[in-house]
Amino acid sequence: MLELIVGVLLAAGATYYVLRPILRPPIDAPHSAAVDEGDDPADDLSPQTVALRALKEIEFDRATGKLSDTDYDQLKAKYTAEALAALRQESGVRSQEPGVKPPPESRLLAPRCPEHGSRPEIDAQFCSECGRRLGKAASYCVRCGTALETDARYCNSCGARVAA
Repeated sequence: MLELIVGVLLAAGATYYVLRPILRPPIDAPHSAAVDEGDDPADDLSPQTVALRALKEIEFDRATGKLSDTDYDQLKAKYTAEALAALRQESGVRSQEPGVKPPPESRLLAPRCPEHGSRPEIDAQFCSECGRRLGKAASYCVRCGTALETDARYCNSCGARVAA
């Protein structure tokens, strides 16, 4: 008889433990009642976001074969123009806000190739035409980690050959 009572009590306890999250909300989440369940905070309906989502959607439709190449090209041109217009409008609104200054121009020199001059890539370490290391690029030996001179062909510390 004692085993039957202990078995019933264990079964009731296990049932309560399993159903407790359903029957009683967690105590440590009082702010969850304040959130409206109908609104999605990640649902952004700005023109820029809508155009970018449309671009992703047509990419997916083309990849899955639901959209032909000609339709894709037309839709991509349309949605790209909408996204650019939204970006330009947003940047125009930001620049007209009072008290907001535009970012200062960079005082860093553009990387220069000795043969081809300054490069359009700001973070370039090698010339995109001839492959030479640019003058302002920080270079280190791959073997020992010592800083190299600008036009070094070999490391002064370990003698390893420097790549391009």
